[in-house]
Amino acid sequence: MKLTGNTILITGGSRGIGLEIAKAFLALGNNTVIITGRDELQLQQVQSQLAGIVCIKSDVSHIDDIRNLYCEVAKQYPTLNMLINNAGVMKKINLQAHSGDAHALTQEIDINVKGPIWMVDTFLPLLKQNPNAAIVNVSSALAFVPMPVAPVYSATKSALHFYTLSLRAQLKNTGIKVFELAPPGTKTELLDEFSDADLQGSKPMTVQALVSDFMKGLSKNKEEITPDQAGLLKFMSRFFPNMILKEMSKSVKDMQ
Repeated sequence: MKLTGNTILITGGSRGIGLEIAKAFLALGNNTVIITGRDELQLQQVQSQLAGIVCIKSDVSHIDDIRNLYCEVAKQYPTLNMLINNAGVMKKINLQAHSGDAHALTQEIDINVKGPIWMVDTFLPLLKQNPNAAIVNVSSALAFVPMPVAPVYSATKSALHFYTLSLRAQLKNTGIKVFELAPPGTKTELLDEFSDADLQGSKPMTVQALVSDFMKGLSKNKEEITPDQAGLLKFMSRFFPNMILKEMSKSVKDMQ
């Protein structure tokens, strides 16, 4: 995958992994790097700090936002050739003591699953028109083995993983490459409500190290990029599924 001369759209790009990816592509001198997010203030802060970044307020859980985003991007940046579906939320949920708020319970599905699917469906016609085109879906190491204290998040990332495999198969004979980045535990705000016990004592990867591995994998056309412990979790889920699930389930007792 060519890492320069691109027009790139990154959802959830105002912080964390998305922002670091945006910085990396800007540093390489790409044509245009566009980020989206739900928080107008955060987008303004990024705009003031990163010269050349394009910030657009948009929520991937709202199809009307996505359609409006497409109209703006297709008009202003018709050379768009890379879509990075990074926006995501992660919640610690006790299924036995949930408040009964149905929307809150399934919000992760709206953002983590519906969002990328809607984004791909909406932007695919534009991507097909441009050379060196790519779609990157950011899943998680939890796509391979669940963290039971984050049950819905784990389910969404597993769903996104299998959607990505199917998308890659369907686009095989087009000019669009399909990549998956499956981060391990990473030092972002997503982990704020999780304890050391939840993380099983593992040391979260820095965002900078994660994005460095991502860019290397992308440059080598590595379809599934599993940095650091993500590769180990995938291996364990295939060959020792019961053992790794038992290990990942230990902190559930603290919720009861």
